[in-house]
Amino acid sequence: MKLIHTSDWHLGRSFHGVGLLGAQAEYVDHLVETVRSEGVDAVLVSGDVYDRALPAPDAVRLLSEAATRLIDAGARVILSSGNHDSAIRLGFAADLLSRAGLHIRSDARSIGQPVLVDDAAIYPIPYLEPAASSVTDALGATERSHSGVLAAAMDRVRADAAGRGPRTVAMAHCFASGGAASDSERDITAGGVAMVPASTFDGVAYGALGHLHRPQQVSETVRYSGSPVAMSFSEVGHTKGSVLLTLDPDGKARTEQVAAPVHRELAVLRGDLDDILDSREHDGAETSWVQVTLTDPVRPVGALERLHQRFPHLLQLRFDPTGRVQAVRSYASRIDRREPLEVCCDFVTDVRHGAAADEAERDLLQSALEAGRRRQDRAEDAGRSRRRGAA
Repeated sequence: MKLIHTSDWHLGRSFHGVGLLGAQAEYVDHLVETVRSEGVDAVLVSGDVYDRALPAPDAVRLLSEAATRLIDAGARVILSSGNHDSAIRLGFAADLLSRAGLHIRSDARSIGQPVLVDDAAIYPIPYLEPAASSVTDALGATERSHSGVLAAAMDRVRADAAGRGPRTVAMAHCFASGGAASDSERDITAGGVAMVPASTFDGVAYGALGHLHRPQQVSETVRYSGSPVAMSFSEVGHTKGSVLLTLDPDGKARTEQVAAPVHRELAVLRGDLDDILDSREHDGAETSWVQVTLTDPVRPVGALERLHQRFPHLLQLRFDPTGRVQAVRSYASRIDRREPLEVCCDFVTDVRHGAAADEAERDLLQSALEAGRRRQDRAEDAGRSRRRGAA
């Protein structure tokens, strides 16, 4: 019995303003080929299928194509909702679609009812919001917390699994203890309250988790597949992909990480502007999505434009100046007791990256300031006249 464990597709996501749908489509192509080449029986997607509750039409179209192609390749497809998904929208026509091999579970009332793939029982657990009374009522949970509702959900799973064979899998979307997060997950914790013990998923052969985008193992039988596409620069160096899961007849789970195609590499560069622009060490970053942190003591003029010339896929520019830290002064304190004309000229110099106002421009600014003063004087005189008349 072979299964693919994947999660956190986030269809429709963008990466610093660049759409990821092309990269996600490449992953679908890879997934379909893996199903064919490995003879995979079912594909398990553990939540966050979409990036938002109301997905864009292109994202919906890609999911429809993915499900159709995976089923045509010979696999069942089992989806459970994540915290980014709309449970109602994702679960539309779920009963009807299950007849075609697409099993969507987004309702807490379905927990404990497995999807049977030959003699294996797959238990999808949708993302559970503990504050929702519909969730706690459906599960009979006595504790309104993530650990409380998931413990109640797994009690249902174990009760049903006890009457079945050893090949059992639970799918869930949560933050399990022992897991390492990145910058691209939406936080579902509040001071650690949403952390769920990995032992919650004891009693099944394998726990297929979603939510954390870094692929990792949190216990002997519990894993995160990670997202198939990088969604933040904190994920540089991650090997993205899926988990190929083989369930032996005795219920032993054997796993293998299957790397996904890389649409574009990530590069994180740090240093002085001239060093970054001149160093041959960064040649490989010229085709990558790039984050640059400049450490020049003074912010260089035209840095963004100069960097774009070498790194056309630069997506994020940050500044972390080295050297002596200058005391931060308020704008009001910096212009205190300065002539208005000098303040205006400083503004011109700043917006023109160091080019000072010439004599004609200074005359124009001086005329504008004098006109403004005259208008202000007339307004004040008119105000005093109205007040005297009212008296």
